[in-house]
Amino acid sequence: MPTPTAPPAATAATEATAATGSPQLTHGLKQRHLSMIALGGVIGAGLFVGSGAGIAAAGPAVILAFTLSGLLVMLIMRMLGEMSAAHPASGSFSVHAEREIGPWAGVTAGWMYWVMLCCGVAAEATAAGSIMNSWLPSVPGWAWVGVFMAFFCASNLTAVKNFGEFEFWFAAIKIAAIVAFLALGVLGVCGLLGGGAPGASNLTGHGGFLPNGSTGLIAGLLASVFAYGGLETVTIAAAESDDPRRNVANAVRTAVWRIAIFYIGSMALVVTLVPWNDPDVVKLGPYVTVLQFLHVPGAAKVMQGVVLIALLSAMNANIYGSSRMAFSLVSRGQGPRALAKVSGGVPRLAVLASCGFGFAAVLAGYWWPETVFSWLMNTTGVAILVVWLFIAVAQLRMRKRLERESPELLTVRMWAYPYLTWVALAAVVGVLALMTTTPADRAQLYAAGALVAVLSGAGYWRQRRVAARP
Repeated sequence: MPTPTAPPAATAATEATAATGSPQLTHGLKQRHLSMIALGGVIGAGLFVGSGAGIAAAGPAVILAFTLSGLLVMLIMRMLGEMSAAHPASGSFSVHAEREIGPWAGVTAGWMYWVMLCCGVAAEATAAGSIMNSWLPSVPGWAWVGVFMAFFCASNLTAVKNFGEFEFWFAAIKIAAIVAFLALGVLGVCGLLGGGAPGASNLTGHGGFLPNGSTGLIAGLLASVFAYGGLETVTIAAAESDDPRRNVANAVRTAVWRIAIFYIGSMALVVTLVPWNDPDVVKLGPYVTVLQFLHVPGAAKVMQGVVLIALLSAMNANIYGSSRMAFSLVSRGQGPRALAKVSGGVPRLAVLASCGFGFAAVLAGYWWPETVFSWLMNTTGVAILVVWLFIAVAQLRMRKRLERESPELLTVRMWAYPYLTWVALAAVVGVLALMTTTPADRAQLYAAGALVAVLSGAGYWRQRRVAARP
């Protein structure tokens, strides 16, 4: 990576200005795009399928696990919203970390998030290809992966409004699906569908509310934390909207009820309607299991289609988010300068680089599933927690500075500052500590720790070099 030419204190400000006022990146996203991206951002394959592992581990206490992790995510998004509303930037938390903590922090948070999103693209493309192969066995899964990768790479190479339109309709489908599920679930709890009202039998039976004790609750908590990943993309996209400050503020303010209804509400319905230890909860997914219990015809096929939409939506969003994060980093001198080139209002080389890394990860999944691909996924497993740490520390510093220098920029304010910021910071550290209790989670910590050490060391070395120049 080339050495930055701007002083460390100026780099973040330069990118933030470019993201909001420069002709480089267009402001093609509208309020309706941002609203749907924010709504759809919490509804992913992790909710529709991955939540089954949390239910199997925690039992009915998964409601408590998702509530606790949801409260943490609300605090993180509020902090990020405060900073993004004050200084919108395509690099979001990476820019804030660089400005408030130092260039090394911006490098670490930004490139770690970029790797996480690119690996997410690989995992989502592979899963989407598997679904298509189950529908059309004559076409191999890898062919569908190639089609999806090429399509979304091409769409992200065009105007940003195309990304916004795709996400608008993807989010609309996902929201319609989850709302329909919630409505059917309420009818089922009332005994109007399925085999009669279950009451509290599934919540108190089968081992009780906490059947696997604190160990199960911890496992459910860890599973729920990672299910919330992806909410940060809306603060990245806001920089390319028609009114960044107002739009990001509106998106963040709605995070509370989105999390409460979509995640906690649906988990409560699942464990109320079906036994938590039903093997289909993991095998088919909790939503399919509930719909089958309610005798909804074609439930498995319908939910498979919804999961496919969720995967494609996540692919689209991750390609967009990774390309903008890469663009932000290199425009601040924290990466190969060639990726900072913009044409047609789009950082096309950054898009190609992000898609290229994602496709390489796909190939690694086919060729070296137990070595390279496993290492990549372990490396990025803790990335979101590292990013949240930087967000909390940066917000502590930025809030104090803004209150002193520019209080008018605080259009979104963190609740009970600084106390809840410290609570969130302690909670993230606590989650990392809990990950040391199981071998699989420890492996993720070690892999992620190595990447953090490398990125932080490289960033600090560059920071010292720039500071030593006349």
